[in-house]
Amino acid sequence: MTLDVSTIAALPKVVLHDHLDGGLRPATIIELAAAVDHELPSTDPADLGKWFVHAASSGSLELYLETFTHTIAVMQTPDNLRRVAREAVADLVADGVVYAEERFAPEQHLRAGLSLQQVVDAVQEGFAEGVAAAAESGRTIRIGTIVTAMRHADRADEIATLALANRDQGVLGFDIAGPEEGFPAARQEAVFRRLDEANFPVTVHAGEAAGLDSIAQAVHAGRASRIGHGVRIIDDIDIVRPDGVVRPDGEEPGVEDEARLGRLAHWIRDHQIPLELCPTSNLQTGAAASVAQHPITLLRDLGFAVTINPDNRLQSGTTVTREMTLLVTEAGWTLEDLRDATLTAAWNAFIHHDEREALVDDQILPAFATSSEGRHRA
Repeated sequence: MTLDVSTIAALPKVVLHDHLDGGLRPATIIELAAAVDHELPSTDPADLGKWFVHAASSGSLELYLETFTHTIAVMQTPDNLRRVAREAVADLVADGVVYAEERFAPEQHLRAGLSLQQVVDAVQEGFAEGVAAAAESGRTIRIGTIVTAMRHADRADEIATLALANRDQGVLGFDIAGPEEGFPAARQEAVFRRLDEANFPVTVHAGEAAGLDSIAQAVHAGRASRIGHGVRIIDDIDIVRPDGVVRPDGEEPGVEDEARLGRLAHWIRDHQIPLELCPTSNLQTGAAASVAQHPITLLRDLGFAVTINPDNRLQSGTTVTREMTLLVTEAGWTLEDLRDATLTAAWNAFIHHDEREALVDDQILPAFATSSEGRHRA
């Protein structure tokens, strides 16, 4: 039975990896940029949206990151930060998201004189406004915040202090992001140790532009509970034909092939460390060749803890519904596969166990059961 887009759109979704500064509406960027005399590649919303996707599809993480020059430029005042956060919630609600962890780097929003705390306060106010507006329209969503430090800026200790200071005001976790090459997680090991001792959750961008060593450092030096992307763990897995020959990358595996995991891949799978995978974004940065060949499907089949995320909705021109639909149409995913990935995300959210349990039992399982029954009746 075909799983159509309308069914996927109606499913409850859990997002663990979504950047606030990567999800602005093109029309909002144009309006806010005009007010601060920031020059854009286009002042037509449709054209600007296309420009972001094209510019982010270079195959390079470094060039991908350059697109944030324009979004960050308009996120420097309390009013603009509140608006961007409020609109992000509305867009997630429209996509069927019932729980999302939004991440952003406060250190990137200080150009107009705001303090780090003022940045966090403005964003949190915007999130609260968005959640309240959703409730007024009869929709339910919970937003948690992940505070991010830019790994090349060496402010991780300061940002970790900020995150801990706001742990009872909606900040649920800490992250490091930015260029992986040359900036390993081990550079901030003391920061991660402090967060670990404070019982504060951590996720680390790793295994996107850099390889296995980046993932290993995220897990061991970074003490990460989750891996941001982690797609390059596939480099530690060989698909071996019955004749003992390792299949080349991109070659379709056979039914009698054997997957041989290296020590790190075993560690990630054995400990069920969730991978915050972002299919379209991974294609754009060159970490995968196509959705059909994206490692998420093989990793799913091998029992890794995979989750589906949009990463940057503006730069990827995407939504969670679109990511799920691509997996269904191009990689053969089923409703049950989408359910399992959603449950994995829910059970690994940076909220307490009883809250995860309520999210699963009250919102996710009943909705997927209803969708399954509807498909069978059809």
